[in-house]
Formats: sequence, structure tokens, C-alpha cells
Amino acid sequence: MTHDSVAEVPKIPRRVVAPTSAILVLASIWAIYRPYGRQNEESGRCLVGVRYIELVPPRGVPVTDYPAWQPNPNEYAATNIAALAQRVGVSSYEALHQWSVDHRAEFWAEAIADLGVVFQTPPADILDLANGVEHPAWLPGARLNIVESCFTAPPDAIAVVHRRDGRLLRLTYAELLAQVQGFAAGFAESGLRPGDAVAIAMPMLLEAVVAYLGIIHAGGVVVSIADSFAPDEITTRLRIANAKAIVTQDAMVRAGRTLPMFAKVVAADGPMAIVVPTGADVRLREGDVYWDDFVGSGPVDPVVGTPDTFINILFSSGTTGDPKAIPWTHINPIKAATDGRYHHDIQPGDVVAWPTNMGWVMGPWLVFASLMNRATMALFDDAPTARPFGEFVRDAGVTMLGVVPSIVGAWQDSGCMEGLDWSSVRRFSSTGESSSPDQMVYLMALAGDVPVIEYCGGTEIGGGYITSTMVQPSFPSTFTTPTLGLDVVILDDEGREADVGDLYLVPPSIGLSVELLNRDHHEVYYADLPEFDRPLRRHGDYFSHVPGVGYRAMGRTDDTMNLGGIKVSSAEIERVVADTGLVGEVAAVATTRRRPVAAGVVRRGRHGVG
Repeated sequence: MTHDSVAEVPKIPRRVVAPTSAILVLASIWAIYRPYGRQNEESGRCLVGVRYIELVPPRGVPVTDYPAWQPNPNEYAATNIAALAQRVGVSSYEALHQWSVDHRAEFWAEAIADLGVVFQTPPADILDLANGVEHPAWLPGARLNIVESCFTAPPDAIAVVHRRDGRLLRLTYAELLAQVQGFAAGFAESGLRPGDAVAIAMPMLLEAVVAYLGIIHAGGVVVSIADSFAPDEITTRLRIANAKAIVTQDAMVRAGRTLPMFAKVVAADGPMAIVVPTGADVRLREGDVYWDDFVGSGPVDPVVGTPDTFINILFSSGTTGDPKAIPWTHINPIKAATDGRYHHDIQPGDVVAWPTNMGWVMGPWLVFASLMNRATMALFDDAPTARPFGEFVRDAGVTMLGVVPSIVGAWQDSGCMEGLDWSSVRRFSSTGESSSPDQMVYLMALAGDVPVIEYCGGTEIGGGYITSTMVQPSFPSTFTTPTLGLDVVILDDEGREADVGDLYLVPPSIGLSVELLNRDHHEVYYADLPEFDRPLRRHGDYFSHVPGVGYRAMGRTDDTMNLGGIKVSSAEIERVVADTGLVGEVAAVATTRRRPVAAGVVRRGRHGVG
């Protein structure tokens, strides 16, 4: 999410490069499918398994403006969106979205009721705007601990399916709750107190989920740190959040390589470590403790707070200077779970997988979107780029699979997922970086022609601001709508509404940040905005809108080049180079002569030049 998550299919300015013809795009798609499909000469469609995928749009329609999937009436009627629309008395998705932004308090009241959010003290109201849209008061008067809302499913329903040492294991909601309460008991018994910050720096394993929920259950604040970070990056985040402890593991295995984890924490001069052992030979420091020795005995009552009590500190990418420290409160998970419920159509019995970790927004998102919707969270203990991950998807019965597009590119190059039975997968979702139409069409085919929910947002949003749905046609690498309860507007350089320009959010919404720990929140999101007839909030993405199709992201507004008077995102240039199919990695930069330079890493693989 954040700007890295943008799924970019830009309209290339003519002065940069001539538009790619539809014929060449079709040829590239056919080249991708040829190894495992066959062409139906009469229909002009490509047969993948037993399902046809339309590859030829009507004459004059660009490939990317032609739907790769459309819902049928039965699929529409079974969605959570259809149920909501019927309940509030509207007959189309467009009318539902308009209702959700015209009546924001009513929409969020419906979402909260659908999710079954548990309150110790119910709110006196849903929304109080006495202090304006920059400082909305959501659920005033309420007292809650959001972890309670993660355990409203039947106790014997499956909460987590995970792989460990090659075995597939399952935990019920009752079993997961017992482990969460055990960690919360250890939190209190160790001398930690409500409000204390505890970091998590480890892969997205069962213990990471237990620790995450256990810290919040005990009234603590999770500090999210990616398992890939170097010691200096870990140090920075521990310092900003003033972490009192850190949950990690001795080492982790990725694609056959054993990588240090605890050693990085030591090098970062981290606080007391709670270490999950995997058999690596490490020596704990004085004050460190192994997981089993830390966990206490439950049950323990959750520590309740107000809606604006901190539960998690997450960070932006931090490519220059310290990363922005973005606090989540007890209400941010409502946004994540709402997006999961309506836009990803997560329902009880679904099995949701998304390769990620707690250091990025999709880690907490996966926890709340799965558990608050009474679904099953699927966790894999290795890299998702090889066939064992695909076998896990099959064996776990995953019904919603989230991806980062580069993972799909790796699958496409190696063919490692082809021939697997992914018939349980009902939809994909894509975020985290730019996607391309050929990757998304390829992905759809792996599960027999199911849609891809393109999803873009950020840590400071609590989820997405623009997405696609299960009730609208799916166009490759295209967003079809702003998320429910939130609106967007595109403005050109003169501040007028346009089909191409800077995208701004129209607040308020549950999930939108109201504070940063190490920045001036007003300056980052609200200062020096164009005059408009509605309140705006800056997000920093450059978008195009194709009427009748949807929205396409064209990069960051802070990552553009002015080439002879034409604003061009580096992402646009990178897309052109990447679409040649000859490179696997590409980066575009401006030179002092105001000319772009693109550098690429040559792709070698089944569909490359190797």
C-alpha cells in the first residue's frame, strides 16, 4: 500500500513514446498463454483448462479497456455488497457508493453492525465533526478492545490454517483465543504495562499473529517492523516508538537459506527479546526470554480503551530520512475489516491468504479482515515464489489469495504454479506495487478465470481508498471505484476536476489518520491544498480516469519529471520498458539535462530472452 502499492497502467504521453498498438498487446498475451493453452480459431478466445478467456475486444477498443471478467447475477446476489445495497434500499453499486459518501455516519453504522464490533460501552454517536474533518471524533463515548471483535465466530470454527515443518495445521477460534490470552498474561507478568510499546520483527507465522493480538489484548501498542529490515532500520523504528520489548525468532528459512533474525535485533541494540526458537544456535542476552517461558496462563480480561487509544505504530517506507510513524487506534481495524467484507467479499468459511508480514500494512489488515469477518487466515512459512506455496494454497483450500505483482511475475517466468488445482480460489487481490495487464490476466487463468480485486491505499488510511469489487466488471490493472464510505477527486494543475491529475481524498472516513508521531499531520495531508467545493486531503498519487472503465494509477506526484512541459511519472517510463517483456526490473530517473534514463535488469526465463 502507500505509493508502492499503486497498480499502474498509465496513458503514455505521445512525446515520450508512441502508444503500443492493441495488436502487439494481444500478441504478447498470446505468447504468454501459448505454453499451456490453445487457440480457438472460431471464437478468437484462448482456452485455459476448461474455461475460456476473452482476448479480443470489439474493434477499436484497447485491450485494457475491455473487461477480463464480469459477475453473473448469481455471483452478484451472493455478495456482501448486494446484501448491504438491499438493506439500505439502493439498486446499483454506483448508488450504494453515493449513499455511503452522502450518509457517512449511517454507512459506518451499517458496517459496524455487519462486522459485529464488540463494545464494552456502546458509542453515544457514530461521528462528531465539531472539530472539523481533520479531527473527526468516531464512536464518541465508546469503550472497547478491538481484539474482542476478532472472536465472534463460533469457537469451533477454524481461525488459522498454517504450514509448519511441511505439515498443515489448523487452530480453532477457541484455540487461538487461548494462545492470545496466554501471551497477554505473559505481557502483564513480565512487568509490561498498558500503553507500553512492544515490537514484532519476524515472519508472518502463527506466533506473530498471537503476539500481535496478545499485545493489544493486554493494552499494549504493537510496533510493526518488517522481517527484512537491516539493524539500523530496526533501531530507527524502536527509537521512534520507544519500544520496551521485541518479539522475534532465532532465525528464519527462506527458499532454502537460513537468515538471521535474533542477531539483527542484537545488532540493533534492541530491548528485551521474546524469541521464538526454530533450532538455530543462538545465545540469548541477559533479560531475553524464549517464547514458551514468556507465555503465561489465561484467561485474562482485555484492557479496554477509548476509540482513539493507540494499538499499533506502523511506518511509511522511509526512503528519505526517518519514516513517518503512523499510529493505529481501536477503530483502524474497522476500516480494514470493512474493506475485506465489502470489496473483497470475505465471508464466514472463506480462507484468506496474503504473503506479507506485520511490518507492512497488509499484515495487520490480514488479521482483522479475516478474523472480524469470521473467516480463516492462511499462513505459509516460506517464500511464496515457488511451487510449495501453490500446493499450500491448494491444500489449505484458499478462497481469496492476495498477491504482490512481482510474485505473479516470478510465477509467470517459472511456470511453477501451472497445473495446480486452484479451483477453491474465488478471487485474487493485488496491491503493494505496480501491476501489468498481462500479469493479471495470467493470474486470473491460474484459478480458471476469477477476478482480481485491484486495491490501493496506505497505512495512514487503514486500508484502501480505491479498489475494484466482486459486483463490477474486472478490467486488468484497473480500479473501478473509490472504497465505500470514502470519495476521491482528480484535479489538474489548475485545480479543476479532470480525468488526469492529482488524486485527493474527500474526508472524513474511519481509518484516516489524525496524528503522526514524528511529523506535522496538518502539513503532510492538509496544508496548501487547492480550493475546492469539498474538503480535501492530500494523498500524493497521480491518476487517470477512463470513463466507463475505471481508474489507473500513474505514479506518485512527488516522483514526476517535467519533460518539455509534459508531466511524466517515472512509473510511466518504467511501464513502457517493462512491457517489452525483455526486463525483469527497471528504474527511470531524470538527468541534469532533463532527459529520462531507464535502467533495466534483463529477464531470463520461459517468457524472456534467456
